Amino acid sequence: MENLVIPKSIAIILDGNGRWAEKRNLPRAMGHKAGCEALERTVEDCVRLGVESLTVYAFSTENWKRSALEVGALMKLLRFYMVKLIDVANKNNVRAVMIGDENRFEPDIRKGIKKLVDATSKNTGMTFAFAINYGGRDEIRRAIDHIVDDVASGVVSKEDISEELISSYLDTRGLPDPDLLIRTSGELRVSNFLLWQIAYSEFYITDTLWPDFDKEELLKAIESYSKRQRRFGGR
Repeated sequence: MENLVIPKSIAIILDGNGRWAEKRNLPRAMGHKAGCEALERTVEDCVRLGVESLTVYAFSTENWKRSALEVGALMKLLRFYMVKLIDVANKNNVRAVMIGDENRFEPDIRKGIKKLVDATSKNTGMTFAFAINYGGRDEIRRAIDHIVDDVASGVVSKEDISEELISSYLDTRGLPDPDLLIRTSGELRVSNFLLWQIAYSEFYITDTLWPDFDKEELLKAIESYSKRQRRFGGR
């Protein structure tokens, strides 16, 4: 496509797995499995397009409120895909990082996360950040806790506190703020995702359910982004 501007950083709210399964009279767990397969495709598509950073919202702090059956199925999938993503990431020279609070996960899941992050840490291509047990408000709360502790211990002073310093305490430190935020399934809300980081992101909403999201849908989002004039409040 002519005049296509590839965002350096894309964030995606992966929504619609359950509805995708319900439309097909399948268990919701099958929708989450199909969603994982869509994620694999999207990682590879973003690499080929030259995206530098991809951040996806996979499991929120609020998702624990779902039924024990569904949460259990999600944890089972997480265990499986933590291993599979090592091959996907290494094949595509992708560095994987986690954002969120891993403390609520079982020890074997935390071990799997560490293994994925360590196994891909030397890759030099796109950075893939997966948000699990993540909430924007919780992230900011945890950052404030650490800043308060560091002020009390003299590591930083009150006068040092700036937007840049706050950003350095967030889970996304070292990652660029998203240029483009994509939400699937047609919902018109950010659902507690990257509340600090999306201050000037361009939004793209699609009715497509996440398991049906493909390269064509990704290109539609990027095409829409390419037509935007980003002013960052300057005019």
